[in-house]
Amino acid sequence: MFKATNKVNIILGIVLFLIAGILFLYTQNSSLENNKIISEICFENKCFEVEIADTAEKKRVGLMNRKYLDPDSGMLFVFDQAGIYNLWMKNTLIPLDMIWIDENNKVIFIKENAEPCKTERCKTFGLDENARYILEINGGMAGETKVEVGDEIEFK
Repeated sequence: MFKATNKVNIILGIVLFLIAGILFLYTQNSSLENNKIISEICFENKCFEVEIADTAEKKRVGLMNRKYLDPDSGMLFVFDQAGIYNLWMKNTLIPLDMIWIDENNKVIFIKENAEPCKTERCKTFGLDENARYILEINGGMAGETKVEVGDEIEFK
């Protein structure tokens, strides 16, 4: 009798551990947008698969030290609330287009072809309007896909 109870307790412990692990991974990978996992951001003419930068460390590192970014990919910086956010190109190896998006999912600013910064002091890019997201994609892609200020985006 004692051995059966121990086995049940061990099995219950393992099941609870697995459930806790799954919940932890889900919350770590979820975006702040209604707890949905965002994997794509779409404009009228194009969708980009995105990596989500929603922690301080992911935002700090961004796309630094990457030699290549797939043309259909990007990084979406997700902020807890709308605010004024600036980015720089320190330790970034490829030119990027940066697209600021407000909490209504509208494009409010585009910095096209921001060049990598090779010095200790780097210029920052941004605007004096509240944004909730910033999308980084390969330099030139915003123009190529005809993304403009005022465009609405869709998360998938």
